[in-house]
Formats: sequence, C-alpha cells, structure tokens
Amino acid sequence: MKLLDGKYISEKLKKQITLEAGEVLRNIGRKPHLVAILVGADGASETYVASKIRNCEQVGFKSTLYRYQANVTEAKLLAKIEEINDDTEVDGLLVQLPLPKHIATTKVIETIAPEKDVDGFHPINLGRMQSNLLTYIPATPYGILLMLDAYQIDTVGKHCVVIGRSHIVGSPMSVLMARNTNPGNCTVTICHSKTPDIKKFSLDADILIVAIGKKHFITADMVKEGAIVIDVGMNREISTETKSGYKLYGDVDFDHVAPKSAWITPVPGGVGLMTIVGLLKNTLLAAKKSIY
Repeated sequence: MKLLDGKYISEKLKKQITLEAGEVLRNIGRKPHLVAILVGADGASETYVASKIRNCEQVGFKSTLYRYQANVTEAKLLAKIEEINDDTEVDGLLVQLPLPKHIATTKVIETIAPEKDVDGFHPINLGRMQSNLLTYIPATPYGILLMLDAYQIDTVGKHCVVIGRSHIVGSPMSVLMARNTNPGNCTVTICHSKTPDIKKFSLDADILIVAIGKKHFITADMVKEGAIVIDVGMNREISTETKSGYKLYGDVDFDHVAPKSAWITPVPGGVGLMTIVGLLKNTLLAAKKSIY
C-alpha cells in the first residue's frame, strides 16, 4: 500500500501557484482576487471557507469574505452576486454550499458569471468540460486529477468506478475519467443510491472513487487487491479526541481497505487539501483571463 498524500502534493503545487501569482501581480498590477460568500453558520462550511481564505493568503492571493445570516433573502444574495460579477477587481467568486432551503441553489449557481465561476458549477463551464474545452473544472475532481498526475498513476484502459453522482464530484468525475486525456481514458461506471449491489461494481474497479457521504461505506470485502482507492468523504462527528471538537471520517474504512490497496488517500490529508489546490488553480486561470 502506498499513500496518495494530499498534504505533500498540495504544498508542492502551492509553491508553483505562488510563483504564478507573483507573475499576475507584475502583469496586471494586483493580486488574483477570490471572493467567497458564506450564508449561515454551518460548522463544516465555516471550516471550509476559513481554509480557502487561509490558503489564498499563503499563495499571494487577495481574498474577501461576505457573510450573511441564514435568513437572508434570495433576492439580496442574488443582488450581491450581480454586484460582484460587475466588479473588475474580482477574478473568482464562490458561494459556499449547502445553502438554506429557501434559497434555490441552481439559481445562485446560474447567477454567478461563468468567467468568475471558479467552483466550476455553472452550466456553461460544465458544458465546456463535457466538450473537453479549457474551463474551470469543479475543484474536487480537479484536485483528484492533479493528484493522479503528480503520482504518475497510469489510468489508461483501467476500469474506474465512481460511487456518487453529485454535480459537485461524482458526475464531473465520471466525465473527466472517461475523456481522452491523461489522467483519463478509463472505462467508467457510475454508481449511486439506486444502484443494486454496489459491491459487484466496486469489486471490479481498478480505480475506485468514493463520494457518497456515508462514513466507512466501503469495506474491505468491497475492494479488490491492488485497487487505487480515492476517498472523497468528509464525514464530521463530534469527538473529544481533537481540539476542534470533531473528527473527520472518510467514506472508506481506511484501516481495513488500505492493506488491499495499491494506492489510497487518507482522510483527512487527502482529497480535501487537493480540492483547495483545484480552486486556487481555477482562480489563477480567471486572473490570467485564460478562458474568457
């Protein structure tokens, strides 16, 4: 078993991003600028946004955070997004998900200008990705691709099984792994909550990418010897073992699956850190006007 170490690779890639951010500053006279909007006080969302802002500062980006109470109206939130769309000093905009139920997530995503959609969720950017055009790839799938590339994992001709079909991870991941690129060129199967006998598919996977949001859903008997296992799960549970008061668990039972795996990501310390790198690289593309 070898570890796909997100901490090591993310730090290595952030050094390169720092250099490129310096070039942007010299070329356009300002730092790449990422704006985040946080609605409500969800603990996980607070943690994720704080991490994104901290990493922006580490690589020489400017970051701005707008906070709203959970009862903010949809109209007020959309008006703020439109205001940021028109701000030429802002390169990237993300609205942290999930949102309160009274706000339509789809409407929020579609209101963000495609050229500032560094999360890669806008239908135009998803369509460009599907067409294999240069675009903002959703940050978590992008981070996984960067990790596979950094470790020179051979994916050509492999059977990749993706468990989970969310528009944030599972669906774009399945498209990316099937594309005629490297990493890519896999035969892809996507499983979800309505798939009968997921074990039948997971056991056949050369590359298993799990993004289902259930603690230790994948057990040792569901993985074949020598598989590459990528765990996207970030399941938070209250814990007295940590200073933060919670502990993260993956969708994969790491302790029992790892001995069977050729490569595996830990949780924490794996995909989550690479997601941040994906976001930073998308923001660089936006600052450089590389796509739009």
